[in-house]
Amino acid sequence: MLTEYRVEQITDFGIPVNRQRMEEALKKVRSEFGKEYPLIIGGERIYTEKKIESYNPSNPDEVVGYTGKAGREEAEKAMQVALSTFESWKNVSAEARARILFRAASIMKRRRFELNSWMVYEAGKTWIEADADTAEAIDFLEYYGREMLKLDRPTNLYRIPGEDNEQYYIPLGVGIVIPPWNFPLAILAGMTSAAVVAGNTVILKPASTTTVIAAKFMEIMEEAGLPAGVINFLPGSGGVIGDYLVEHPKTRFVAFTGSMEVGLRINELAAKPREGQIWIKRVIAEMGGKDAIVVDNEADIDAAVEGIVTSAFGFQGQKCSACSRAIIHRDVYDEVKEKVIAKVKEIRIGQPDNLENYMGPVVDESAMNTILGYMDTAKSEGTVLVGGKRVEGSKGYFLEPTVVEGVAEDSRIAQEEIFGPVLALFKAEDYDDAIRIANNSIYGLTGSVYSRNREKLEKARSEFHVGNLYFNRKSTGALVGVHPFGGFNMSGTDSKAGGPEYLLLFTQPKLVSERM
Repeated sequence: MLTEYRVEQITDFGIPVNRQRMEEALKKVRSEFGKEYPLIIGGERIYTEKKIESYNPSNPDEVVGYTGKAGREEAEKAMQVALSTFESWKNVSAEARARILFRAASIMKRRRFELNSWMVYEAGKTWIEADADTAEAIDFLEYYGREMLKLDRPTNLYRIPGEDNEQYYIPLGVGIVIPPWNFPLAILAGMTSAAVVAGNTVILKPASTTTVIAAKFMEIMEEAGLPAGVINFLPGSGGVIGDYLVEHPKTRFVAFTGSMEVGLRINELAAKPREGQIWIKRVIAEMGGKDAIVVDNEADIDAAVEGIVTSAFGFQGQKCSACSRAIIHRDVYDEVKEKVIAKVKEIRIGQPDNLENYMGPVVDESAMNTILGYMDTAKSEGTVLVGGKRVEGSKGYFLEPTVVEGVAEDSRIAQEEIFGPVLALFKAEDYDDAIRIANNSIYGLTGSVYSRNREKLEKARSEFHVGNLYFNRKSTGALVGVHPFGGFNMSGTDSKAGGPEYLLLFTQPKLVSERM
């Protein structure tokens, strides 16, 4: 009998045996650096002449692994295989599809420390951040499997004499899944498993910086018994195969998580019908944020400071839910500022394979240079209170956690998503002014309010316009099935990943009425 869904618990690395197992896994993964992982199309391993090299952002001289690099020929082959496989996969029972997800979750639990270790080395995640990523991937598999079993039940319809009426959900077809590098296992597993458990087939184009972790996900799905061709593993350039697949007339949907710029381009390309296309393509997009934490003058100051620093600098600020704006009531601004600065100065930066380090590197050189550019902009638009540069003497892409104040509401630092460890502090005249500043953004993903005043919290409930609003807690760390995740405005289509409606995005309802 299937048990009730429960959130996977985070590993306690204070327990010696857990720490030992993680250290052993790190050694094992390091011994496997430099291996090559082929494309997988219909179960066929395809080794390409061109490769994607995945580097360790803590030490770019180390190659974590190589994956094949698909061109348009391989992209078209993957599409034809996915189309052919869909004809059989769509008829597999929901129970059988869900069972594969449950088996994959069990395999992930068994390989948990190994998967953690790949993310430490390929994505620069600390032990805690990597373990949370793996736990979330397990949650997605467990949750979507159960949600599919619910969706497979008959829909309650009003009955009329003389007719038998039934509505049920059928899959869409072939989808292109384009996950991000910042949650290289969790979001990849969530997007992909939701699509396939609903009966669709998928072409999976992972982020180029984390292709090895994606290859490990493919290993797990194959071991779990997923038929060949249901997921086709296709690393490659967005400009070469990404656009080609998004525009393809046989593509039925695109599931994307990433930057606003890329998401809007995908939406634009998908919106234009191509020759031979007989449907309107569905785009499921989560695109980022400029998230704010509001601190009221009636807040628990220490709790607010903890929430701000954790939300801003966990995983180097490379989360779409990361706090990049702390909006503080003028009455408590100086106190909050001083405590934030003091706490930031205590942050330990270093190799993420060392449990004692809180911050590791940003993902690659391009990201580092972009963030350094924003740090320079912060110095011209405001006053940098702490940080503002690359960690001296570091070989990897290590940046200092940076706090700036005095930037204008319409400045680049206040408006643009930085996706790095840069936090701007704003002084609000009163609570209403704080909510106004928080809403002054093209994004609307996450936000937090710290206050002991119930009336003010209720005001934020109705007026703070974000998809995920948190009271008296951090803005990061959404849990599958607990905090369905997705935002408003330019943060995406508010698809609410990890929520009860998510699978509906990968299906279409069909009504059959029979005269009796």
